[in-house]
Amino acid sequence: MSDRAKLLGKDHTGLCAKHQRRLSIAIKRARHLALLPFVPSI
Repeated sequence: MSDRAKLLGKDHTGLCAKHQRRLSIAIKRARHLALLPFVPSI
């Protein structure tokens, strides 16, 4: 995730498409469970 709490693309993470999808789903689930913020804290 970037400093603005946005997902990074696979060119920045170095993951293949399959693992990039798994990572994005995991981050979205963590946000839904309130383990990660939706917006960066200022």
